[in-house]
Amino acid sequence: MIKSIKHRLDVWKEEPLYWDQIAAMDKRLYASSVPRTLIELIKIRVSQINKCVFCIDYHTDEALQQGESPRRIFALSAWEESPLFSESEKSALQFAEEITHISVHGVADKTYEKLKAYFNTKEIADLIVLSGHINFLNRVGISTKTIPV
Repeated sequence: MIKSIKHRLDVWKEEPLYWDQIAAMDKRLYASSVPRTLIELIKIRVSQINKCVFCIDYHTDEALQQGESPRRIFALSAWEESPLFSESEKSALQFAEEITHISVHGVADKTYEKLKAYFNTKEIADLIVLSGHINFLNRVGISTKTIPV
């Protein structure tokens, strides 16, 4: 039996300025030199960890539109063991996961050092903001029970 979920609140409707700020942050992230498909993979993976159904659905669709393969999206929850992801992608996914679970162990020096082998400091800054940004959106989506339409 499928549970009926009632959407609690549309935060963006209540205060459109919040959405304007979110959209501006996304626009900046998408203009960065971090590959768009990697941005979407990180958004999906963080949303999987946080169990934000809306963001998983939305960013999976975005990733597919950007040319990401369904096979890699299906394997994303097991990226560490998968040969489908490059070492640079794996370093960014590890970094995003550690940021998502930051209260557990923080971000390991080893993770950060590995990231520096593939990304410059501006891109690392973008990855930090990206991870915080999607974690924030997940918390809005989950607390308001936002579901895909």
